[in-house]
Amino acid sequence: MTDRRGVVAKHAENLMPGVPYVRGWAQARRSADTLASELAALGLESDFPGLTADVNVSGDGLVRLGIVRPEAALILAELVVSGLAAEMPAQPEPLPHEAGRARSHTSAA
Repeated sequence: MTDRRGVVAKHAENLMPGVPYVRGWAQARRSADTLASELAALGLESDFPGLTADVNVSGDGLVRLGIVRPEAALILAELVVSGLAAEMPAQPEPLPHEAGRARSHTSAA
């Protein structure tokens, strides 16, 4: 069984010829190292002791977070939400003449 991205495909235990396992694992290793560095910068490295690179039977790299405490998962989710919010473009301030026009429309209603 696998999902559309192959994440839950079987772990690569018996390697098959022609499958790019090393390439997939190397990509996962770089990503796991980057995540580990960011978690360490935030003082969270001990919350993700099982963070490792892996590869599935198709040669797709995987980053395993391992078993984490619910609080650690919540912190990670909050960090993702904060990062997404920071990337969203800020709503531009209305120009002074537009702000006055908006106030006159709301007061007339």
